[in-house]
Amino acid sequence: MRQIIWADRGQVLNLDKLAEDGQAPVCIGASRLGTVQASAHAMTVWMQLRGSSWIESKEGKFRLHAGQWIAFEKESRPMIQCGREGLAIGLCLDADALRALSQLADCAVYAGRGTINRSEARVALRLWRKLADSDGSALGMRPVLLHLASLQSELGEVVQRCPGRSRLRKRQVFGRMQRARMYLEGNSHRVVRIGELAELTNFSSWYLSKTFQSLYEESPQSLSARLRLERAALLLRETDMMIGEVASASGFDNCCSFARAFRARFGTSASRYRESLLADSAKPAGAWRKVAAFS
Repeated sequence: MRQIIWADRGQVLNLDKLAEDGQAPVCIGASRLGTVQASAHAMTVWMQLRGSSWIESKEGKFRLHAGQWIAFEKESRPMIQCGREGLAIGLCLDADALRALSQLADCAVYAGRGTINRSEARVALRLWRKLADSDGSALGMRPVLLHLASLQSELGEVVQRCPGRSRLRKRQVFGRMQRARMYLEGNSHRVVRIGELAELTNFSSWYLSKTFQSLYEESPQSLSARLRLERAALLLRETDMMIGEVASASGFDNCCSFARAFRARFGTSASRYRESLLADSAKPAGAWRKVAAFS
């Protein structure tokens, strides 16, 4: 029995509704404007193989490009919509699958996002296809789960720095910190208050700030400011919005504070930053390096 559900050419699939009908897919996919609404009862992991996708979840809004992965905890209920040329594959990991992973390799899969190279993407696609043709048992899921854990090896190293006497406690603390980080990344259009993150993680504001700083070597406030400025730079590159509109869309109250922060971050004004991009785009096509998407 194939453990796969696919949304293609504008099709919309709701995994909660499919579960009510007796279908509980392990492998999910979306392509060419297809949309998938994930269940609140399973962790979901997505890998973008071609094009891009937009994702909206409890943690905010994200854009996934080719060569990137993103993972969401239960209750996040992400909804992913592929772009016109997009292709993404995903996994639904329930409690049994996550328990099997910890028993097989004494490791875990965490919420977060990262990048994958061509070789890793090919391996992931091959294992995903193999799992889709299996019975969905814990043994059949082992290869793809171990591959996921290997993609998150850097996160595993951070877990060891988490406060806590037991490994389980460290993982719990890290999971909450990742939830806070994802929330900051998903809300880069506005200023996120520490109180919001404290409520989200069930930690005090003091404990959250201290632990976040020790794990990521950056305070929540600093990360939020950096993400908002990176969003502003992206808007300057990809849209024709006015500078004031870019500032507002990046969570700045006025153009003056935005101008100071942008210059401090990028070493130039927003208008000159855009002018330099326009000048580069006017260069001959041969000056550009072609970037191949995953096929």
